[in-house]
Amino acid sequence: MHAVQMKGIVKRFADLVASDHVDFTLEKGEIHALLGENGAGKTTLMRILYGLYTADEGQILINETPVVIHSPKDAIKNGIGMVTQHFTLVPTLTVAENMVLGETAGITLNLPALEKKVAEASERFGIPVKPQALIKHLSVGERQRVEILKALYHDANVLILDEPTAVLVPQEVDMLFEALTRLQKTGLSVIFISHHLNEVMQICNQVTVLRDGKLAGTVKVADTNLKELANMMVGRENFGVKRQGQREQGKLELKIENICASDKKGLPALKDISLEVHQGEILGLAGVSGNGQTELSAVLCGMHKITSGKITAGDVDLSDADTSCVCKAGVGRIPEDRHANMVGELSVAENLVLDQLQNFVKNGILDYGKIQKNAEELIKAFNIKASAGDRVRTLSGGNMQKVMLARTLSQNPRIVIASQPTRGLDVGATDYVRTVLLEQRDRGAAVLLLSEDLEEIMALSDRIAVIYGGRIMGILPAHEATAEKLGLMMAGSAA
Repeated sequence: MHAVQMKGIVKRFADLVASDHVDFTLEKGEIHALLGENGAGKTTLMRILYGLYTADEGQILINETPVVIHSPKDAIKNGIGMVTQHFTLVPTLTVAENMVLGETAGITLNLPALEKKVAEASERFGIPVKPQALIKHLSVGERQRVEILKALYHDANVLILDEPTAVLVPQEVDMLFEALTRLQKTGLSVIFISHHLNEVMQICNQVTVLRDGKLAGTVKVADTNLKELANMMVGRENFGVKRQGQREQGKLELKIENICASDKKGLPALKDISLEVHQGEILGLAGVSGNGQTELSAVLCGMHKITSGKITAGDVDLSDADTSCVCKAGVGRIPEDRHANMVGELSVAENLVLDQLQNFVKNGILDYGKIQKNAEELIKAFNIKASAGDRVRTLSGGNMQKVMLARTLSQNPRIVIASQPTRGLDVGATDYVRTVLLEQRDRGAAVLLLSEDLEEIMALSDRIAVIYGGRIMGILPAHEATAEKLGLMMAGSAA
């Protein structure tokens, strides 16, 4: 029986057709992957199903009955739940209180009775949660379980999971997959949106691929493989960039000694961090979001001050340096927030010279001829799909990241600090960025890669360090690292 049918779905945003007559069918009791590059229309399609958008054309059937869904309230009434990457829980309330948010309509809560009901639901669905626990005291994996239980508590028969593993350590991913497999056997139908093709092959029964807002095809997992899925998504089979072999360790380029720093609230964020990065190597720093990576990246890029310790690039002391000193010392910065490090209203050409304007001045004024020529060369060299005069804000995430890479790497830095360089990018753009980082390593740069994507860390790094709670839990050669070992360290166990 069909749990969900979406027929001929069309959604336009001005001149952009985000969904172009898309058909999608979810069977009862199956886990069905929805794949596609960024901008392919996955999120738009699911937002229509959950009532966040209304389709311009097309029809939705639930259990083979036509329905009209104008809001999430309509979706929930029809047994559809959605868990997004950014959880919608109130941190200061308990698990039980979050379960009934928005439905009590001013009625006084009988908290003990509610907690009992939540505990019974937890046991029935096999999703372990503590009804009395405050959300703010839960790990990311535990919060996700609360979100899933909340949907099931409200009688969801269909669960939409948007990038559910993006913030989880490997052990939490295993727990999630066990729970989904168990729930699938009880008749739950799941739509699983992911960038990770390995996960799709592991957990899903069928895969629907969207490309440029159109349906590229639907296949059974048993009848396909990684290459075919990549080909359906991006039109090519070569997929998955990996470091080739070990290299001789070059001379020490970046030395971080016992540095400490506070976060924006003045609380300790980095606690005695010590790392070394050598010429011709990628040192990967793994960790779940919120464990000090953002502060470490900001410190190394000259945007945040340390409270103690020492940072040296070659023979230059950068312990108290600002961004201009960091750049002069030969440090190339690829910050985690590309939008915050570009000026959206300026052109591609202007953004490409923002941190080296002094090289594009003639007789005291900017030399726009030179700026234009520089842009044309870098657009070609870095395969940026844009013109020199285009405003940066009009570019896709992948092309914006290429502008960032071009601006930084065209200066041949001795040291590269790459923070979450592929976050939010699709398969094609991700492959490109990873290839460029490996090229930097191969030309002799010392690369520090900070990433929450464990697959990326393991594919690119020569050595892997793990950060947890602002401390380094251990450093391993890449050939000794396994997802299980790194996962334990990411959860706070020492190596």
